[in-house]
Amino acid sequence: MPRCSKRTRSAAGGGGAGGDLLPGHTAIDDHHHHKRSRNTSSRRHSKSEDTSFSVKKCLAWFKEYTTVNEPDVLGPEGMEKFCEDLGVDPENVVMLVIAYKMGSKQMGYFTQEEWVKGLTELQCDNVHKLQNKLEYLRSLLNDPHIFKAVYRYSYDFARDKDQRSLDTGTARALLGVLLPRWALRPALGEFLARERRYRVVNKDQWCNILEFSRTVDAHLTTYDADGACESWLFRSCRLAGPSF
Repeated sequence: MPRCSKRTRSAAGGGGAGGDLLPGHTAIDDHHHHKRSRNTSSRRHSKSEDTSFSVKKCLAWFKEYTTVNEPDVLGPEGMEKFCEDLGVDPENVVMLVIAYKMGSKQMGYFTQEEWVKGLTELQCDNVHKLQNKLEYLRSLLNDPHIFKAVYRYSYDFARDKDQRSLDTGTARALLGVLLPRWALRPALGEFLARERRYRVVNKDQWCNILEFSRTVDAHLTTYDADGACESWLFRSCRLAGPSF
């Protein structure tokens, strides 16, 4: 009698060579069970490998955005492609957080050293891993201390390196990214755009804007003339008075 028929009869009777199998459980089932176990183990192993970090892969990813002429610098064109791959607008605040993590010194550029530093900390060596970290990076801004650090960092990051101060146009754009919901931001932006004597914002003024946004209410009733915030901020934001 064929061997397969004998195996089936033994399993069905619950005795003989197949007596240690559960009713309705055949050797074929057992084979499939072990196969599934091996596949599950393999998938777990692959998943574990996916969470590991490789500097070599990280550098190879960096090279996707550089040119032959400047292999160690990711420039504006590479930055545009990097944002496209991430699925993030270049003006999204999360890009500023990524730059902060890298310690980037100039807007629109990442050096190879900055790239490896930031992405090693984040343990990301491909675009998918960084995409999975975007919500985490955004959530960091909910911490007032980290937000303050990113805000202050943005000043030197965004200013032209041949200037000591930040031009008002760039300052207005940055405030739109960092403080989009601040009720008095439009008034301050209008003031900076209109007043010719304010062509630049120095670092002290930049830091005072954040302090002002945190301590002065939209109606300006909590403004302290003797406080640290400069009076020009109060004067500029009074433009918003009639709209409240």
